[in-house]
Amino acid sequence: MYSPPPVSAAAPARARLVTMSWAHFLNDGAANYLPGILPAVLLARDLPVELAGSIMGALLLGQALQPLYGWFSDRIGGRRMIFMGIAGSTIGGAAIGLAPGYWSLLAVLMTIGVTNSMFHPQALAAVRQLGAGRDGMFMSIFLVGGELGRGVWPLLGSLIVVYGGLGAVWMLALPALLTVPLLYRQVPRLPPRHPDTPPIQWRRHRRDLVNVVSYSALRATMIFSLVTFVPLIWQEQGGSLVGGASLITVLLVVGIVGNLAGGHLADRFGRRPVLYAANLLSTLLLAAFLLVSGPWLWVILGLLGIALFSSLPLSILMGQDVLPENRSLGAGLSLGLANGFGAVAVMALGGLASHWSSETVLWINVGLGAIATLQTPGLPAGPLPRQRMR
Repeated sequence: MYSPPPVSAAAPARARLVTMSWAHFLNDGAANYLPGILPAVLLARDLPVELAGSIMGALLLGQALQPLYGWFSDRIGGRRMIFMGIAGSTIGGAAIGLAPGYWSLLAVLMTIGVTNSMFHPQALAAVRQLGAGRDGMFMSIFLVGGELGRGVWPLLGSLIVVYGGLGAVWMLALPALLTVPLLYRQVPRLPPRHPDTPPIQWRRHRRDLVNVVSYSALRATMIFSLVTFVPLIWQEQGGSLVGGASLITVLLVVGIVGNLAGGHLADRFGRRPVLYAANLLSTLLLAAFLLVSGPWLWVILGLLGIALFSSLPLSILMGQDVLPENRSLGAGLSLGLANGFGAVAVMALGGLASHWSSETVLWINVGLGAIATLQTPGLPAGPLPRQRMR
């Protein structure tokens, strides 16, 4: 079986893993704080709520380019795509508050999405090579950085907007400007794809790829719908901008527990049992969230984050295993292309929200969760748990 050459061992694998997780924090934080300030953006630009789905879709649609970047990354090797992604996300994120109108805002958001997606395929391939037999746990730790960024930055963005206005969101670029130069020596250099590497066997992989991408797209739609419509529902019911952003923070930051637990449990018990439990719990908890009120909203949303994000590292590993000849491309398909489908779905759901309600959109997502649960038995099983390999 094809096995890619290891990354350089100039620094301990764990130190490099921490570096990659911090880089993920910077990249995904700068590119995904919009939900925390979206109500303020709509109000400041005098835009109707029904455009929320289109605005979020413009930000997320560029994720569909990840397979292309993955294919290219495996051929050139190195690490330039990682730094290009961080730079584009940071500069674009700083410009959100400066966009004067709807179309200029869409242009900024699409630029963020296109550059942000450069980061993931090459970074995910580097982390997979650092794993050395602990793929699930290493992938989970790397993803923690991204989830922290996506969870903390919306709250930070909302606080900056409340006290400094939309024009002050450029301050969110400071962490990257101050620390990216320090990451240069730690980020692994990937070797280019060897000329003798077997070509991708598309016919052999087609069925598994369709299952993995469609499953990941359902989960992406659920996550994107939550971060888009929950703050809007909160504000429509009289809540504050910071309060709505805090709901996103709870979902994503508490969801880090799921990232860590999902990879660890899959290493011990296998992927399918963990995926089935995660999907079933996600569906039930989303329904519960729509039925409760008061402090229970935060409790249920935290548990929902754990369930949703426990499947994320496993779907990426499945994509890489389906295409062992090109792991950056596999990661790009299972994460990026799936996110692109999720972005299109959120745009469509935004139109439905204008005719029905944002709560109805989330009930539709309960149905999507049920479909993902039923799809789980058809997903690739992956390697045997370690204790069974003895």
